[in-house]
Parts: sequence; structure tokens; C-alpha cells
Amino acid sequence: MGISAMQAAATGMRALDTKLNVVANNLANVNTVGFKGSRVNFEDLLYQVMREPGVRDINDEPNPHGIMVGLGVQPSGTQLNFANGTLDMTGKELDVAIEGPGFFQVRTQYNGQEVIAYTRAGNFVQNANGNLVLANSDGSLVDPQITIPNDTVQIEIERTGQVSVRQQGNPQLAQIGQIELARFVNPEGLLSIGKNLFVETDASGTPITGNPLQEGLGALKKGMLEGSNVEPVRELVDLIFTQRGFELNSQAIQSADEMLRVVTNLRR
Repeated sequence: MGISAMQAAATGMRALDTKLNVVANNLANVNTVGFKGSRVNFEDLLYQVMREPGVRDINDEPNPHGIMVGLGVQPSGTQLNFANGTLDMTGKELDVAIEGPGFFQVRTQYNGQEVIAYTRAGNFVQNANGNLVLANSDGSLVDPQITIPNDTVQIEIERTGQVSVRQQGNPQLAQIGQIELARFVNPEGLLSIGKNLFVETDASGTPITGNPLQEGLGALKKGMLEGSNVEPVRELVDLIFTQRGFELNSQAIQSADEMLRVVTNLRR
């Protein structure tokens, strides 16, 4: 019994260590544009029957089947929270937020291949070639590609994703591209690959793409960015409970170890 208790408590410490890392990551990204927080889901491990003579059930009756003893806990996986973050006004003409469902589509490298990735971050900039890219460490190209002319003096991005510019010497706006969005039947099944990017998986399903305000997609808001959806107060409370749980499991291991020593000494 003492060994089983130590094993169960040890699994609890490992599981809570995983949760501690996830909570710490959420707090670290509280100011990251478009960041989506995660939570850890747990599941209990296989139970075993301890058949011991004289074991009684809750009614103080002899129980021929013994008692059921759990063997601990393990993380069953991390789950993304795709609740919308607050929209913050920046006033920058290339900052764009999505009001409602959908993801921006960008090209990036993953596992040595170029893939389409998805993000809620809309902090776009121009690269050296005038292409519209995400302001991350890779400068991921927006897909479909949009190139802004060198002599552009004004950029307009409509709620429907239409991108127009006014060039020097020309008073008229000219459309140069269209921002498309994607949505998923199960966005929580997306795989996070860092840099504010996600890629599709079998669990997420294939993307449904279209222009904003079509195919159930949201609208674009120029001059705004979606902030992180992490709630600092809730995460701090979760952090405290996780630390207390870790300490309790540590104390359980110490108590079980002391009991084993007593039993060992009695058998000598």
C-alpha cells in the first residue's frame, strides 16, 4: 500500500509540473498579440484491486473483492482556448483584427516544408519586396500574396478584406489584393507551432476558406489588434492551486515513506 501511495503521489507531482509549465506559459504571453491560452486535461490511471483479508466496505461488512486502489494521474493532453481576446486600437494602417470567427492564412516553414499556417495575430508589415507579411521572427507571407507598390501613400483595408492603395500622383484608390480567412469545424484540434501560428491536423479538419463576412467568417477591423485571451487573475489563482497541489503530493510521498519504514521495522 505504501509503495502504491508513493507511486500515485509521484504521478501527481509529474502531472502538476506539466500544468505549472502551461500556466507559466499562459502568463508569459499575456501581452502577446492574438495569443490563445491553453489548459491541461488530466485522467486517472488504471485501478488495481488490493485483496487483503479482513478488508471491510463502507457498511462494515466483509468485502470479498477487496478494495480498489488507484495508481495515480496523468495529463491526457493540453487544450487550446480559442475564445476571442479584447480588441485594442492601435491606429496603424496595417494592423488588422478579426471580429468573429476565422484565422489569417500565412506561409511558413514547418518540418522542412512550406505550409499554410493560421493565426489570429494581425500585426502585418511590408518586407523588402513590398509583400504583406506577419510581423513575427520569420516574416511569414500572407496567403494569398499581397504586394504593396513602392509609391503607395495610403492603404485601405475594408471589413470584407479588400485591400486598396492610393499611389503618389493618383487621387483614386486601386484594389491590389484580397485578404482571405479560414475557419475550422474544430479549431481546438489545431497544432500550435509557435510564433503565433497553428497548422491543421486530423482533429481540426480541413480549413473552410473565404472572404471575411462570408462562409460564416468574421469581419476585419483596420487599425486594431486582438490581444491575448489570457486572464491574468484566473491564471494566478490557478498557479497558486497548482503549487499547493504539488506540495501536498510531496508531503504524501514523505508520509508514505515514513509508513514503509515503520512497517519494515515491525517485520524485523
